[in-house]
Amino acid sequence: MIKSVCTYCGVGCEIGFNGKGIVPLQDGVVSKGKLCIKGKFGYQFVNHPDRIKGALVKEDLLKEFNYKPQDFKRWKGNFRKVPYEVAYKITAHKLKEIKERYGRRSLAAIGGARTSCESGYLFQKFAREVFGTPHVDNCARICHAPSLKGLRETVGEGAASAPFDEIYRAEFIFVIGSNTTEAHPIVSHRIIEKAREGTPLAVVDVREIGLFKFAKYPVTLPLESNLLFLNALARVIVERGLYDREFVSKRISNFEEFKEKILKDPTTKPELFRKLPGYEGVTEQIYSLAEEISKRKTVFLWGLGVTEHIDGSQSVMAIANLALLTGNVGKEGTGLIPLRGQNNVQGACDVGVLPYYLPDYKKPEEIGYMTPDIIEGALRGEIKALWVMGEDIAHVHPNLNKIERALRKIDFLVVNELFPCRITEFADVIFGVKSAYEKVGVYINAERRMHLSKPLFESSLPDDWEVIAGVSKEFGHDFGFKKSEDVWNSLRKEAPVRFGDATYKLLEENFLNAPQWPVKGNGGTEILHKDSFPTKSGKASLKFNPYRIRGMVEELFKKGKLESFYLTTGRNLVHYNNANQTNRCSTLRKFKTFQEDVLYMNPEDAEKLGHPERVILESKYGRSSPLPVEENPHIKRGTLFTTFHHSKSEINRLFGDEADELVKTARFKSVKVKIVKT
Repeated sequence: MIKSVCTYCGVGCEIGFNGKGIVPLQDGVVSKGKLCIKGKFGYQFVNHPDRIKGALVKEDLLKEFNYKPQDFKRWKGNFRKVPYEVAYKITAHKLKEIKERYGRRSLAAIGGARTSCESGYLFQKFAREVFGTPHVDNCARICHAPSLKGLRETVGEGAASAPFDEIYRAEFIFVIGSNTTEAHPIVSHRIIEKAREGTPLAVVDVREIGLFKFAKYPVTLPLESNLLFLNALARVIVERGLYDREFVSKRISNFEEFKEKILKDPTTKPELFRKLPGYEGVTEQIYSLAEEISKRKTVFLWGLGVTEHIDGSQSVMAIANLALLTGNVGKEGTGLIPLRGQNNVQGACDVGVLPYYLPDYKKPEEIGYMTPDIIEGALRGEIKALWVMGEDIAHVHPNLNKIERALRKIDFLVVNELFPCRITEFADVIFGVKSAYEKVGVYINAERRMHLSKPLFESSLPDDWEVIAGVSKEFGHDFGFKKSEDVWNSLRKEAPVRFGDATYKLLEENFLNAPQWPVKGNGGTEILHKDSFPTKSGKASLKFNPYRIRGMVEELFKKGKLESFYLTTGRNLVHYNNANQTNRCSTLRKFKTFQEDVLYMNPEDAEKLGHPERVILESKYGRSSPLPVEENPHIKRGTLFTTFHHSKSEINRLFGDEADELVKTARFKSVKVKIVKT
């Protein structure tokens, strides 16, 4: 049986392939012998007829380089399928022309989380060392960049402090902004198992989600009030002396300064929630939760419901504040665990696919653009070439009207992809590449665990890193890599703190209990921050950020009721992100949620609207396509929810440029909309 890893969500379950299909591995430390529906059937896209199996170049570009388009097989539209060597040559020469004419900063590179660490590492290395541009980013920009920022600002390391299994040892579990049963099912199994055994569980969200039925504290918040809620919790802990005095004294550098700020700010008072109609009960829940967190070993878990806001980074800092005040980090049964959206978002950041970090989080000499800056640069005519590796920015990013204008203005767009999607419609060159189920490579999950994936299927297509190396050779730069292991060994030398001792041999021998970085000797590190924090002083810092009243909260304060609708978005269990892969899995196609995104609303709101079957949503930025309506009593009045998996729904046209102020992650979790009946 071939052993590999599921590369959908950030859980990173171990999988086995018996030649007929995927089966769970009973001894896998992550999967525990369980798999969700994507883990079990999500491989079925591999041999779909839509698969891009070759290198595709636009006819006009072939003519520009004196090739005859008729010499090559026609693909869809005005693309021709050419040998990879021809596409490498054209890509390199086009990039050289652009660099010579517009300078080294005229190229940007986006991607890396949907492929292996090896490919992400070489992608940023090509951009920085071969072309010379600092503009490198990955899809953490639209998900967990705030977790990286928030954790580094407080505990000094932007990753989970503990493995998922600390949930089993916790005395209290605190989940906020994560619909865990849908987005990270195998982690939710641990949470539910513990809750059924009697471990108290707090679940904080803007709607009643699946975990609510197991929660001792089911907390429903108004949209965009995470920081208001978290600051109130911290205030109660400080004001009532519930903090861990020994931990605070020995391991935190600025408690008195933090105490002064949080007690002085009137927005940190829990009583504010009593002034929000429909949310008055949150005040008492805050007081009860403060007591629980301070008395019990607590694990904190969060998802995109925290990070995809204008104060996402600040809310992550606020979660870290709670853990630090109560001594719930660096010990067994405690921890800070961001539930990463994809199984290698952590890895892409670790290997330097970020504008402000090199591998091992070293600071580069030159800071590049984040993805929103890249789009602005393209519109200004500054970014002339863009290479996108496995990220459909024309679907999953906000303000799609703006993204499309930028893509049309770019002189040259290169895309590595598995299937046609929105981004390929704008491409000049498309490289069909191996999927995760067809190649060897390392993937790092949300708990820093490094799985060495093995191919389940044979493929003659190149890996992403091989495409990058092929183009690089045409630049006159030969990295000399013959196989994935060569690339990994190069990364190990550049990132010795985390990966220095993590050989392929070690990862292969320990696949079912793969090590978590940093790897030292023959083993990984399960729990971080046991004795000190990776800061100059060795101590952590509490970070107080005041809440700014806005959106739904402001409307409730001022009017005493909601007259508007506010939309939030998320995933469902069947699909993943832009559904480019899951859309092409035969088993997943049988599910109700396969066909289209559905808008969920409170039955009372639906009644006022005459129980519409379909509606269009409008914001000040754009409008959606008609969406089917489903009435759901678990959603508060004034709150709307939909997924964004299907490009035809045009959901992300509703979102604009509002984003986290520190790392520019889009505010996907709240936008004011109007409902237009069709």
